[in-house]
Amino acid sequence: MGSFSIPKLGFLLLCCLAAVTEATYVKYKDPKQPLGVRIKDLMSRMTLAEKIGQMTQIERTVATPDVMKNYFIGSVLSGGGSVPAPKATPEAWIEMVNAMQKAALSTRLGIPMIYGIDAVHGHNNVHKATIFPHNVGLGVTRDPKLIKKIGAATALEVRATGIPYAFAPCIAVCRDPRWGRCYESYSEDHKIVQLMTEIIPGLQGELPANSKKGVPFVAGKNKVAACAKHFLGDGGTTKGINENNTVTSLNGLRSIHMPAYLDSIRKGVATVMVSYSSWNGKKMHANRDLVTGFLKNKLKFRGFVISDWQGLDRITSPSHANYSYSVEVGVGAGIDMIMVPYNFTEFIDDLTYQVKHNIIPMSRIDDAVKRILRVKFVMGLFENPIADNSLVNQLGSQEHRELAREAVRKSLVLLKNGEAADKPLLPLPKKATKILVAGTHADNLGYQCGGWTITWQGLSGNDLTTGTTILQAIKNTVDPSTQVVYSQNPDAEFVKSGKFSHAIVVVGEPSYAETNGDSLNLTISQPGPDTIYNVCGAVKCVVVVISGRPVVIQPYLSSIDALVAAWLPGTEGQGVADVLFGDYGFSGKLARTWFKTVDQLPMNVGDPHYDPLFPFGFGLTTKPTSPRQN
Repeated sequence: MGSFSIPKLGFLLLCCLAAVTEATYVKYKDPKQPLGVRIKDLMSRMTLAEKIGQMTQIERTVATPDVMKNYFIGSVLSGGGSVPAPKATPEAWIEMVNAMQKAALSTRLGIPMIYGIDAVHGHNNVHKATIFPHNVGLGVTRDPKLIKKIGAATALEVRATGIPYAFAPCIAVCRDPRWGRCYESYSEDHKIVQLMTEIIPGLQGELPANSKKGVPFVAGKNKVAACAKHFLGDGGTTKGINENNTVTSLNGLRSIHMPAYLDSIRKGVATVMVSYSSWNGKKMHANRDLVTGFLKNKLKFRGFVISDWQGLDRITSPSHANYSYSVEVGVGAGIDMIMVPYNFTEFIDDLTYQVKHNIIPMSRIDDAVKRILRVKFVMGLFENPIADNSLVNQLGSQEHRELAREAVRKSLVLLKNGEAADKPLLPLPKKATKILVAGTHADNLGYQCGGWTITWQGLSGNDLTTGTTILQAIKNTVDPSTQVVYSQNPDAEFVKSGKFSHAIVVVGEPSYAETNGDSLNLTISQPGPDTIYNVCGAVKCVVVVISGRPVVIQPYLSSIDALVAAWLPGTEGQGVADVLFGDYGFSGKLARTWFKTVDQLPMNVGDPHYDPLFPFGFGLTTKPTSPRQN
């Protein structure tokens, strides 16, 4: 039996170690490698099943560890109101997301999944998060620096729950307030919507100076991937009917609905969501000319394009009538990630069949996967896939609530202030004998926040999350000697006999989201109009309207002394009282036209038949009564 000399043995051991190291070193896992090299290396190792898995986004309720592993799932989401448990803590969210992530990482290639959620006015699904005003109010501020700060605060709160991806901002240009999503739009004017895309560097981080146009950017663990939505023309549908048809020329589409996408792409937005709506009869989810031809090829967008919830199903009418056709035209149009969200095996099977039978070319699959991986690499998901508890204190932090309160103050629009300019009612004195607070929306945090709050449609009442109602804010603000009487819907006799110094009436719309908010009459919900008549007929009154859009107010205007549009202010109702009582002045200007009657709609600034009750850009101002400044 021959014997090894020690040097020979050492050399062999070194060779073995080198071979093992060679086997474990893979380029795609090395953050020092250039982005393109990492993508190429990983894709060269992937099977068709692994690629299609990356393109599949499923709802968290079906995302078991086995499903994540066996189908190589690339993304999970929470639908509106889909939570690990009622009033779940940030720690519970983190635990849930990490369990899914660990399953994704246990696959052969260990590609991390990306978890997405609708954080459209703060981290709105999560108990105790800061709820900012909805976009309809933020557009009023015309303040991109404020919007950027809101983006940064939202990113921290989303990351506080272990989530790295937010389906925001909505950059729709709502051209008809009858649309149930109008409150998700900053303005009827694309220029204001363009200004508000500054939320993107807030959410994702500031784009480095040397960035290539269209390449996505997310600056690490305190930031999230953003999503510009809904491409394209979602805010222009006939009569504002949700998911319907936008009838306009290519020039109309480009000049009104497209500009904010150019800004978003310039700012490095990571993802773009496609709209349910159609353009001149063609479903956007099937529109290859716009999704691939324009967004990807002309605008050089390099992030990934995601469908909306069951967006492929809704290509056909009725929905899901011919799913294999929907998969073919949807993926063929250029959609990279499909928000399935439940019936994922059908999607995976259909897409696999179509690729294997050359119905969808492999090049289309590779384009989709390359884009998804690009976003995951850029945002550091491969290096930091598992969330920790280090940011849990950011959720609903005092600093974020103060920021939301500032946003509320700046989003209020004063539409009327006394019968004559020399006899204003606002600001109200803090010291008065007795004041009346009335209306369905005065003490209702759910109505104040609107849809997309804790649940998809929003809630009524005060048990949904932490916040300050307008009634509470008034009580916090007035002098201790001022008696505050609250009666939701008082009769005229009660008001007349009450000897009130003045009254504050808070009325508006109920909570709603999407199609449930479509309305042809745009009225204040009952008994709001009665409350206005009963109160304002008997005492000096300020009416505060809580709504996701302009509503019918003309019939009551003559009986109202002062009128404030407060939109959907969110959890920080103190901001309303700050301005009513003069700690700060009113500064907001309408970012939407306030119509006289619904028969005038659609009516936008610049239209030939423009005859509004309050024009775009209107807003009275007041000066603070105390030294505190805006």
